[in-house]
Amino acid sequence: MSKFRRAARQTLTIARRDFTATVFTPTFLLFLLAPLIMLSFGLIGGLGANSVSNSGEAKQRMVVIAPAGQIPALTEIDKQMRLLFPATARPLLRVEMPQGDAARQARAMFDRKDFEAAAVMFGPLEKPRILRGTNSWREAAYLGQLAEQTLRAEKAGGTARLSAPDIEVITRAEASSSGKGQAAYFAVFGIFFLTLLLAGQAVGTMAEERSNKVIEVLAAAIPLESVFLGKLIGMFGVAVLFLAFWGTLIGNGAKLMPMEMLRGFADIGPAVGGPMFVLLFVGYFTMSYMLLGAVFLSVGALASTQREIQMLSLPITILQVGMFAFASFGAASPDGFWALASEIFPFSSPMAMAGRAANSPELWPHALALGWQLLWVGITVTIGARVFRRGVLKSGNAPFKPFGRKKTAGPA
Repeated sequence: MSKFRRAARQTLTIARRDFTATVFTPTFLLFLLAPLIMLSFGLIGGLGANSVSNSGEAKQRMVVIAPAGQIPALTEIDKQMRLLFPATARPLLRVEMPQGDAARQARAMFDRKDFEAAAVMFGPLEKPRILRGTNSWREAAYLGQLAEQTLRAEKAGGTARLSAPDIEVITRAEASSSGKGQAAYFAVFGIFFLTLLLAGQAVGTMAEERSNKVIEVLAAAIPLESVFLGKLIGMFGVAVLFLAFWGTLIGNGAKLMPMEMLRGFADIGPAVGGPMFVLLFVGYFTMSYMLLGAVFLSVGALASTQREIQMLSLPITILQVGMFAFASFGAASPDGFWALASEIFPFSSPMAMAGRAANSPELWPHALALGWQLLWVGITVTIGARVFRRGVLKSGNAPFKPFGRKKTAGPA
């Protein structure tokens, strides 16, 4: 028992050392604000692209050349049709009276400088002619439907609406099936993104301490498994601090969002309930971070240069992307074989089980999954420590030397 306590105390000492050495540096502030910097650049680029796009779309018009008697009906029917699809962006309607040759007038609309004609309709509504630009088939179809509905309204005796529906909003007792599926995908993507963003820190930490021989001093005084686990816990503490910072900002920012925007997420929700889902998400993020972080620690311990770190990290990142695809496919069909396979495979299990929490209300599989994943964290840490000990510290028969150079005997 005393041996276990000593190992635990050594592990926590390493964790506290790495946490303090990482957090209390100017570099950590840049790391903490990195999403804000990336978001700012993305927002600036998006606003620029949006302004360019809107400047062209704002000048577009759909034009109808019709006699004065049809203008009120066309304008009213256009207004009613836009109410059916308020979120669909369409150019504004411009109605002009015929002046001489209607066909020539319609073609001249495409040469106007004060607006950009997307489609032009002229002629009798029973058989109208529509001219359109190369990419304006939607606008041409809209004008065709506008002529159809205007004729129907005229035959009905007017453009006034004959029906006044009473619409009531129903709140579901629980999330819909599609809402659970969306929550499952968000959970899978969230764990994948956060793990990939935060677990990579372990590579540079271990590589730096190997280059200045600190890791070898620690390994001489403390069991290497305790060193690896302590570093993993220390880096996880940094990740938790990162998530707490951004979680607080996002949570307070959500309170400022308009209610109409928040109602759009009303049907999205997990099957296990909100509080339990948050607990499970945190648990599975922890397991995912520990698994991937242990692998990255091993990479940092084996690599001695930045080039070697990149060479070893790239396959791991590709593997993690593959695990994300595997878990996403399983979350899309929660009752299928691939869902079960992704929940059992250790490196996809945290993401897949987070998706299961959104799709299924059962809780007992999560206890088994967390125990299974914790077992693999221990296995991964142990394998990484032993590979480092044999391949780098050379305290045993090294089965392979990943980047070592074969020594040649010098002259006698």
